[in-house]
Amino acid sequence: MRNLIRILIRYHFAILFLILEVFSLTIYFNSNQNHKNKILNSSHAIVAEFYSLSSSVFQYFNLSKVNYQLNEENTRLKSELKNSYHKNSVNILEIYDSLYSKKYIYRTAKVINNSINKQHNYITLNKGSRQGVKPEMAVVSTTGIVGIVNEVSPNYATVISILNTKLNISAKIKRNNYFGRLNWGGNDYMHVLLNEIPNHVEKQIGDTIVTSGFSTIFPEGILIGTISNFNNDKKGNFYEIEVQLSTDFKNLAYVYIVENLFKNEQIKLEKR
Repeated sequence: MRNLIRILIRYHFAILFLILEVFSLTIYFNSNQNHKNKILNSSHAIVAEFYSLSSSVFQYFNLSKVNYQLNEENTRLKSELKNSYHKNSVNILEIYDSLYSKKYIYRTAKVINNSINKQHNYITLNKGSRQGVKPEMAVVSTTGIVGIVNEVSPNYATVISILNTKLNISAKIKRNNYFGRLNWGGNDYMHVLLNEIPNHVEKQIGDTIVTSGFSTIFPEGILIGTISNFNNDKKGNFYEIEVQLSTDFKNLAYVYIVENLFKNEQIKLEKR
């Protein structure tokens, strides 16, 4: 108590000045509505700017979580697309519980390793057998084809990238359905080659190339890219078509692993 009294006695002029200053400013702003509004508006603007900055910082550090949530939602929606189902009843009298049964299941995964500058490039994902991933499942992105699952462990999977000279995929020109064999030439990571398209087939630069569906791995119609150039091959009967990939493999973050639920049935039938 004594210390407080000493402080008050020692600084009583400064304390009195502050009290009078606050009192004077209060009277001034209360008597002048225009100045009062300006002060309130300025304080509101400062507070709003602070909240906006805080929100931006929070959103930046929350991007990873948001991206994951968006990919999970995209996975669910892809699994509900019509081309993920197999039609059960076409011109038959048998009765089924529903007109369609699910054919493809999509699982989201994060890319944790990737290469594009080798002849045999691979990608590593953070999902494995515990999450239902198996070899020879298709891997796609929101922008197009990525590759095929190669090996799996309980929590990880490796993928043979489309940028792998050993990988061949059946692809077709979307507007006329002529199909051929697609593979990577081993040089430009943004271009692959589509072979075995006959010379008489109508085509032009900019035509869309998609998966043919002639396999048990990739669903039909998955985007691959667009025609950027074409020439006659050495045999002279077919075109060698250069395709610009729609997927930027330098910018892969999340992908979808696609499971064909009818795969084993088709393979068993074709082996008979």
